[in-house]
Amino acid sequence: MILAIDIGNTNIVLGCIRDRKILFSERLSTDHSKTGLEHAITLKMVLDLHQIDPKEIDGAIIGSVVPPLTGLFQDALMKITGHGAMVVGPGIKTGLNILMDNPAQVGSDLIVGAVAGIAEYSLPLVLIDMGTATTICVIDSKKNYIGGMILPGLRVSLDSLTSRTSQLPRISLDPPKRLIGKNTIECMKSGILYGNASCLDGMIDRIEEDLGEPVTVVATGGLAQKIIPLCRHSIIPDDELLLKGLLLIYEKNTDRKED
Repeated sequence: MILAIDIGNTNIVLGCIRDRKILFSERLSTDHSKTGLEHAITLKMVLDLHQIDPKEIDGAIIGSVVPPLTGLFQDALMKITGHGAMVVGPGIKTGLNILMDNPAQVGSDLIVGAVAGIAEYSLPLVLIDMGTATTICVIDSKKNYIGGMILPGLRVSLDSLTSRTSQLPRISLDPPKRLIGKNTIECMKSGILYGNASCLDGMIDRIEEDLGEPVTVVATGGLAQKIIPLCRHSIIPDDELLLKGLLLIYEKNTDRKED
């Protein structure tokens, strides 16, 4: 059994995988203030919640876009499992052909998602990750990672809007009752939710036009479920995409398979 951990700017996704089956997937808030011991306690509590003995874990892999937390989680994993963790980064085999000006600048989360997407879905492929930032990655029909887009995430946009205006309140992200709002709250909900959905639809249209062919679209991230139902394009939700990618990369860099 391996423990896979994806450390993002807003959330940390973790799950145990055995026989290529994801036993659980949990999402924690990214907390920069905790020590390695505190992260170890949190991980132990999650494992206990799912009745998993840390001694059953014989490997771990971390994908992280928050470098200060990477080492802390390595220490935490060593404390509770007795094993070190593989970290996605330079020197790790991914099998991904990255056609970018500087491949080293591509975030580990984007690489992990692309590895899983190529293995799971038909090409060409558009991967959308809706977190602190909304990232859009494009994989062509020859399995090349050819680039993408980065735009402010839904919550970042909303927080910026409310913090820079005197009369606009903080709101929940429940879908509005109608497209055309009849009060301030409805107008804000419609703008942030339908606005983001329209943005994704428009970007997909432009990507298909640029490639000259239709694409498969997959979305992950904590906010994807808020936006996908409002999009006009068919978008496949996959909350476990990054865990699947971490498993595949783990297997590429070890002699053992989880099957």
